[in-house]
Amino acid sequence: MEKANKKALPSCANCKNSIWCTQTIPLFSALPADVQRSLTDHSIQTTKAKGSFLFRVGEKVDSVLIIRKGRIKLCKYDADGNEYILDIIHDGDAIWENLFLENAVFPYSAVCLSKVELCEIKKSEFMQLIAERPNIAMNLISLLSLRLKDSNEKALLLSIRDPKVRLAGFLLDRDIRCVGPEIKLKLEDIAASIGLRPETVSRNLSQFEKANLIKRLGHGKIMVTDRSGLKKVYGSSH
Repeated sequence: MEKANKKALPSCANCKNSIWCTQTIPLFSALPADVQRSLTDHSIQTTKAKGSFLFRVGEKVDSVLIIRKGRIKLCKYDADGNEYILDIIHDGDAIWENLFLENAVFPYSAVCLSKVELCEIKKSEFMQLIAERPNIAMNLISLLSLRLKDSNEKALLLSIRDPKVRLAGFLLDRDIRCVGPEIKLKLEDIAASIGLRPETVSRNLSQFEKANLIKRLGHGKIMVTDRSGLKKVYGSSH
């Protein structure tokens, strides 16, 4: 007979060694193991190809999307078809903020920058969890406050007129948030993220590399080699 306190194993084929994908998400990581198992039991696992749309602006929000593996850009397009990148998210991130709005739709599109593996938790399951555990609401408020702080910092970054300083701030932020030692972004994606022309970004990246602040590894990979040096460049605007 099994002991009553035996640790439950993840039922999802993608969750191994007693680790659920929910453990990587601040919203879920503090939940008891039985609750995390319940969420993964009811989740839907999908895979999206590189270059495909996860969703488009205006589509209905009906689930929490957890990125198990891969990179996704959140973006908008103007009337002329110009792209504006709002954020780039990756392993361990989740898309959930608009879930609580009535008749919510996505205010942006999501494009897969690589092959993406996802776990999807339906809105009904998530709302039931909140109803049963009100303490999660406080966690939500804290996380939304952090997202607001990030948005304010992005707005501050975009208000900087000097392209070199703006790029330095962006690289510092991405270096902290990226998975692995390199920043994996194409020149065009960096430019669209901070409102600069690709040639302006390329020219300033070359200057940073000559100053030994970064190293370009090819194939859209950049390694920050001198964070303190980049901070000095970024700090010159304040």
